Amino acid sequence: MSHSTVPRSSAEAGPPTRPPVASADATGTRDRPRPGKLDLRLRFRRDRVLILMTLPAVVLLLVFNYLPILGNVVAFQDYDPYISDNGIVSILHSPFVGLENFQRIFQDADFWSAVRNTLVLFFLQLVLFFPVPILLALLINSVVRPRVRAVAQAVLYLPHFFSWVLVIAVFQQMFGGAGMLAQLLRQHGYDGFDLMTDPHTFPLLVTAQSVWKDAGWGIIVFLAALASVPQDLYEAAAMDGAGRRRRMWHVTLPALRPVIALLLVLRVGDALTVGFEQILLQRDAVGPDAGEILDTFVWWHGVRNQDFGYAAAAGLIKGVVSIGLVLAANKVAHLMGEQGVYKK
Repeated sequence: MSHSTVPRSSAEAGPPTRPPVASADATGTRDRPRPGKLDLRLRFRRDRVLILMTLPAVVLLLVFNYLPILGNVVAFQDYDPYISDNGIVSILHSPFVGLENFQRIFQDADFWSAVRNTLVLFFLQLVLFFPVPILLALLINSVVRPRVRAVAQAVLYLPHFFSWVLVIAVFQQMFGGAGMLAQLLRQHGYDGFDLMTDPHTFPLLVTAQSVWKDAGWGIIVFLAALASVPQDLYEAAAMDGAGRRRRMWHVTLPALRPVIALLLVLRVGDALTVGFEQILLQRDAVGPDAGEILDTFVWWHGVRNQDFGYAAAAGLIKGVVSIGLVLAANKVAHLMGEQGVYKK
C-alpha cells in the first residue's frame, strides 16, 4: 500500500519555527521600551521645552534658597565677618566652637520668652485667623448677585496690598492713645485707652491686624476650591430635601477639606514665623517681654549685637523644629485620609 501524498497538518508538521527577532528596524533604532517606561533620553526630548521654561526658576531657587543653607555652618563658629571682605574666606578662617552657641541659647531666658510669645501668637492666629477666610469665602459664595460678590471680594482683598507700616499706622489712628476711639471716649467723660502699647492685649492686636490685612488672600484660595464643586451635587442634595445649611455641611465643606488640610499643614510648618516686620515695628512700644518672637530675637542678636554665630544657632533650631512640625502635621493629614503636602 503506497503512502499518501497529502501533506500533513500543521499539528503533525512539528513545532513552528519562530521568526527571527530583529535587533533594529529599518531606521536603525532598537526595540521600543515597554509602555510606561520611557528612556531618560526620550523623556528629555519630549519635555525639553518645559525643562527650558522651568530652568530659570530652578536656578533662582538653588541660588537664593538652597545655596545659603551652607551658611548654617556659622552656627558652630565664632563667626567674624571682618576677617576678610570675602564672606567665604571669613567663614573658613573663623574658629569653630562646636555646640557652644546652642548651649548658650538653651540657657538664655530671653530665648525661651521669645519661644513662648511665638507659640502664643501662633495658636491665636490658628484659632482666630485661620477660620476667617473659610467663613468669608462661604459667605461670598452664597451671594447670588455677581456684582455684589465681586465688590465684596475686592474690598476684602484690598488690604493685602498695604504694607505693614500703613496697616500699623491705621491701627494707631484708630486704637492708639491719641486715636479716634480714645478721643471719642474722652469727649463723653470716659477714660481713654491705648491698645497699641498694652502688652496684655498685644497678641490679640497682632491677630486682628493679620486678619484685616491677609484674610482677603485666603478668600481667593477657598473661592477657587468652591468653584470646582460640581453644581450637580447641590441640585441632587436640594432634590433630596437638604436645606442651605445641610448642603453646606455635606457638600461644600467636604469639597474644601483637602484644601483646608493642605493649608493647615503649611500653617503648622510656619508656626515659628508669625510676622517679622509686623512685630519688629511694634516691639519697642510693648517691650521685649511681650513683643519678642524668634525672628526678632535672631535679628536683634545677629544684626544689632553682631553675634552672628549665636543668631545662626537660634535660626537653625527654628528651621529644624519647623521641618519636624511639617512632617508631623502631614502625617496627621494622612491619618485623616487627606494627601497633605505630599503623598504617602
